[in-house]
Amino acid sequence: VCVIYGEPGVYGVVSHPHSVRDGINIFLKGYIPDENIRFRGSEIKFHVKPPIDGYVLDAPVMVKWSSLIKSLGEFTLKVEPGEVHFGEVVGILGPNGIGKTTFIKILAGILKPDKGSSQPEHLKISYKPQYLSAENYSGTVEQLFKKVLGDRFGSSFLDEELLQPMGIYKLFERDLSNLSGGELQKVAVALCLSRDADLYLLDEPSAYLDVEERFTMTKVVRRIVENLRKAAFIVEHDLSVADFVADKLIVFTGKPGVEGIASTPMSLRDGMNSFLSQLEVTFRRDPDTGRPRVNKYGSRLDRYQKSIGEYYYIPSKEE
Repeated sequence: VCVIYGEPGVYGVVSHPHSVRDGINIFLKGYIPDENIRFRGSEIKFHVKPPIDGYVLDAPVMVKWSSLIKSLGEFTLKVEPGEVHFGEVVGILGPNGIGKTTFIKILAGILKPDKGSSQPEHLKISYKPQYLSAENYSGTVEQLFKKVLGDRFGSSFLDEELLQPMGIYKLFERDLSNLSGGELQKVAVALCLSRDADLYLLDEPSAYLDVEERFTMTKVVRRIVENLRKAAFIVEHDLSVADFVADKLIVFTGKPGVEGIASTPMSLRDGMNSFLSQLEVTFRRDPDTGRPRVNKYGSRLDRYQKSIGEYYYIPSKEE
């Protein structure tokens, strides 16, 4: 593995080759020991155990929903009742075609449930859809942000906590129609989070983003939600992103294209165990970085972790 570092759009440097494990860990640590080069100011660190459960339970409830049912053609979504508090981020996990986007659209008010109700009507909602297109917009990124933000454009908080960290200023002079998939995704996520809203709904915000951009995005989401006492739902396929950004998880089960069942929000540990038990996949942790690594199916460690019901985090008794 070669580590490539530098300044996007300006220059890139390719390191000497390393073994797969060493190369990945060097990238995560941001330091190449054999070349004595530090290319990032901080390490990317993984959680080996989840945050303390329920630390936001003292906060008021922002959104509460009853049991929901929604049918679209031959597909039916069933949602268990739940609630989300101010300052809380809820990750949504599940296979494709299981109803995750349908649930987000119900919360956004785009779809109405056939049975049951949620209570987001009094809230200001900002929604980033799964699929993005710039075909119907002509203009630069800067013009788009000025149009959407109005008087809030130039806010020091948005500048320091959102636009600068996500590298949006570097795209300001670019036409939206000429952006790559990753650049368009960054703009869409930043635009969603920059709106004056109570509830942020982001459908697959890490799609097309590279590793560093994904973890920058998770930090930005957490700061916005925690500092401004907002709430967010994030549909995600990258487990490490869900681990970094979420306080709770909603896990979808069922048969793709036929029936989806959404759980009530649960702790990160319970949610990861529920999701990975469906896949029959367990993870161990790299001793140097805490990076999750998939266990070989049927290996001693795989069998042991399944026997104690710990699929992702280190067992509670070892914390």
